[in-house]
Amino acid sequence: MNEDIETAKDFIRATLDVLKTMAFLEAKAGTPYVKKDRTAEGDVSAIIGVTGDRTGTISVSFSRACALALVRGMLGDSVEDIVQDTRDAVGELANMVSGQARASLAARGIVMQGSTPSVIMGVGHHISHQSGRPVMAIPFSAESGEFTVEFCF
Repeated sequence: MNEDIETAKDFIRATLDVLKTMAFLEAKAGTPYVKKDRTAEGDVSAIIGVTGDRTGTISVSFSRACALALVRGMLGDSVEDIVQDTRDAVGELANMVSGQARASLAARGIVMQGSTPSVIMGVGHHISHQSGRPVMAIPFSAESGEFTVEFCF
């Protein structure tokens, strides 16, 4: 469990840094918890498979409002196709959060490689994490809405 707490701290730091740097969004982390079901906490999710010293998945799920703010923060006024731009922005943000968190884990001796993100859209969609371990979820809030980062490996 202590490893999960340290890993959650790595994901919190990575998430806050990436959001601020790439989308100019300020967020606040809530208390991490063990997730009990597969229902996504948001309307748009990106999921990344990881392999290496650990095998599993990482996901980021945004409420619709927060996903739109993310797109506006990353692209400004150059939004052309809101659905595709949202899909691309959420996938890219998840990739950056995953990469930064995995770099922190590598500094602690846990080396993992990540897959290309898959993006799922829709109210009430499910995320199937690929590990027998509990799913750790970290809720975040921003002025534009909520989002959740999950990891399981």
